[in-house]
Amino acid sequence: MTTIISNSGVTLKSFCVVLIGVSSCGKSSVGEALANRLDAKFIDGDDLHTRHNLLKMSSGQALNDNDRAPWLERIRDAVFSIFHKHERGVLVCSALKKAYRDKIRDGNPNVLFIHLQGSIEVIAERMQARQDHFMPLSLLQSQFDALEVPDQTEPDVRTVTIDDTFENVVTQCQTTLMAYFNDKP
Repeated sequence: MTTIISNSGVTLKSFCVVLIGVSSCGKSSVGEALANRLDAKFIDGDDLHTRHNLLKMSSGQALNDNDRAPWLERIRDAVFSIFHKHERGVLVCSALKKAYRDKIRDGNPNVLFIHLQGSIEVIAERMQARQDHFMPLSLLQSQFDALEVPDQTEPDVRTVTIDDTFENVVTQCQTTLMAYFNDKP
């Protein structure tokens, strides 16, 4: 088990990191590997979508904010549960807009978001290689159109580029998480 110690010398027994980004940026695979490294619970936000949302995306239709509302509530509640149970957690979801990240933050102090960032060309290649996923390549542009790249107004968001080996991306996420929580008083 990896120990994460804050500057005050207190071991953090509970944390939640949310990996965000467009479809096929590697959230699930990186998140699962990161959770394994940190002996943390792994939650895939795709599993929290309503049946309606999955059917809509499978048919090539982009979700709207009304579609996403119950999904975001489920994600927020999952993050809250991790903190409430004093667990370690890695949750993955797109959270493309600041308002979505704000919804997840609501009532969840000490959550860290890591934006997995990659070019549309790299992501498209990954999508074409995927099999048996509900998100079709035809919706990729809508994901990039909806993406509000995190900026300095969101101090709990860090960015890790995916233009590296899988192992290095996981290591960068782990290093980012540890630095973030070690810098907290």
